[in-house]
Amino acid sequence: MTSIDVRIAMNGVTGRMGHRQHLVRSVLALREEGGIRLADGTTLRPEPVLVGRDGARLRELAERYGLAHWSTDLDAVLADPSVTVYFDAQATCAREEALRKAIAAGKHVYCEKPTAADHAGALALARLARDAGVRHGVVQDKLFLPGVRGLRRLLDDGFFGRVLSVRGEFGYWVFEGDRQPAQRPSWNYRAQDGGGITGDMFPHWEYLLRELFGPVRSVQAHMATHIPRRWDEKGVPYEATADDAAYGIFELEGGAVAQFNSSWAVRVHRDELLELQVDGTEGSAVAGLRGCRVQHRTDTPRPVWDPDVPCTEDFRGQWRQVPDGEACGNAFKAQWELFLRHAVAGEPWRWDLFAGARGVRLAELARRSSAEGRRLPVPRDAPRELP
Repeated sequence: MTSIDVRIAMNGVTGRMGHRQHLVRSVLALREEGGIRLADGTTLRPEPVLVGRDGARLRELAERYGLAHWSTDLDAVLADPSVTVYFDAQATCAREEALRKAIAAGKHVYCEKPTAADHAGALALARLARDAGVRHGVVQDKLFLPGVRGLRRLLDDGFFGRVLSVRGEFGYWVFEGDRQPAQRPSWNYRAQDGGGITGDMFPHWEYLLRELFGPVRSVQAHMATHIPRRWDEKGVPYEATADDAAYGIFELEGGAVAQFNSSWAVRVHRDELLELQVDGTEGSAVAGLRGCRVQHRTDTPRPVWDPDVPCTEDFRGQWRQVPDGEACGNAFKAQWELFLRHAVAGEPWRWDLFAGARGVRLAELARRSSAEGRRLPVPRDAPRELP
């Protein structure tokens, strides 16, 4: 049996997401499972090369997981011909330059979103990768979550009839950092460092809406900085210049309307940190990260508005759980496997840097909509830039 070592330069693994989801639960997990088996019997063995600015933290991670290679010299790693894939989970402000270097070095590139600080930069990266002939991808992990996969099955089966609306609720309370440590890095709340919930989450909403219900054709948004003062990792107060909440209404191709509330200044009163409610002519569903519940037209109750008497209906109890249709592992790991199959063997793949650019564009239009106080159209993509 043939085995191929796929050396992956992983930049940004000292951060929470890069460490937990991408390094440990994806790349190392795939390696521990024995690698990825291709149709011809070849096994791909992912081998991470840790890259970053903090040598001490990289060394500690390498020792913890028994990894032989780490470096603070990105240029040297990219010059190594044995490294075939570059992955980036750095802060957004550092990503575009590093991706350009990796593409110029002929590496296949895979990265977190947003792919760049603005749409022009994101689109330029996608075109650069296309013209260089390297394979490229962007993380779109929400598509691989069990709850979202449940929604996909319902849509494929025609459960909803005509989809009328989608309502998304995402967020949780991120502590300010004075009395309790913040759960997110301080750069997330500084616009000058690429922070803001609009740039972080609207790319997610773009691909979820596109893949499940259709492309976004217009956006109207309002951004807010609800918590103007926070404390950084050293306990030093700073002014929060980035948005910590964003409220968006999206018109979709076909006429359905979607609305998303995204906030790091909200206390959770729902089953999961992300919930999507889909309402259609024949049925409705509420999906979270893990579960999905439905109510068909034939099971829909007939509530009567009467504010003068207590409500006795158990509305939540009137929905039924959708059985798990397939075993779902870690969403990041599932997409990593697909990308490595694509990068090495050319297997089908559609979540490329052009998809990443569409997410950046939606966030950019949302910021402009908020600043100008009006609804904005979302342009259609050029045919060569669609997957």
